[in-house]
Amino acid sequence: MGNDVWLIVTDPADLAVLPRVQNLGPVTALVIGDRELADLASRAVAAVQWIETADAVPAEAYVAAAAQSAAAATPRVIACSGAPASRAVLGAVAARCSAPLLPAVAGVTSDGAGVVVERTAIQGAVIATYRLTSPVCVVLVPDETAAGSVPEPATVVAAPSAAVAAMQVVSRVATAKASGLADAARVVSVGRGVRSRADLGMVEELAGALDAAVACSMPVADDLGWFPKDRYVGRSGQCIAPRLYVAVGISGAPQHLEGIRGAKVVVAINSDPDAAIFRAADCGVVGDLYEVVPALTAALAAAHR
Repeated sequence: MGNDVWLIVTDPADLAVLPRVQNLGPVTALVIGDRELADLASRAVAAVQWIETADAVPAEAYVAAAAQSAAAATPRVIACSGAPASRAVLGAVAARCSAPLLPAVAGVTSDGAGVVVERTAIQGAVIATYRLTSPVCVVLVPDETAAGSVPEPATVVAAPSAAVAAMQVVSRVATAKASGLADAARVVSVGRGVRSRADLGMVEELAGALDAAVACSMPVADDLGWFPKDRYVGRSGQCIAPRLYVAVGISGAPQHLEGIRGAKVVVAINSDPDAAIFRAADCGVVGDLYEVVPALTAALAAAHR
């Protein structure tokens, strides 16, 4: 097993997770993209292995080349961010290297006996710690610390060529995700505690008073069909990080809490004092949402007069 760390980079945002692994030693970026991306990575890491992509061919088409390069180097840790293309590449690398793949990793250190990995769940309420003496692949959660830099840019080295899958990007169409929940500073989210679709107007008024986007829990989109599926928040839906997240009538299932892990302030409104959402909330109101929501909306309106 090698002594270095590899970071898969398919997007500039991938470099934001670099501080999570810099403590382990020199980091090599396995860049799958254009020369501009390779040069950007070279200013933050010790070395760059570059797989140049052709126009309209996605990074996922180069998984064979990525796996070949990683297997030859045998790094002890291969990491990536939550970017979809990077995760796809990491899966191929893990299979080629016969390495376990651990998601939701918030910390990677070395204790001399091996690599110590910390995974989080339920918005940090649970932390699982693993020690591995063999190579490991990890998907890192975001780090607010800026990516580090090196005194001199690293040399960009072209990775060995390999077969490219027959994939091509035929179109890219912006959806509500591009300009809605992912970018919203404030989000008001609806759960099954709202009894009917007609009552959504009450929640939308609260969102208007907060200048917030409106989202929902998975059952509200999947089972009830009150919102399009790209509006639900959770592990299999949207993972968001607003400054304020208001959960209205949401019980707080683990998959939902995974989707709001990055929220700065969570406010919960629920009539059940034992609802799991309160364990993840910074501020909670136990009460009938049909009383609490209109009162909160009125208070906000009065404060802005």
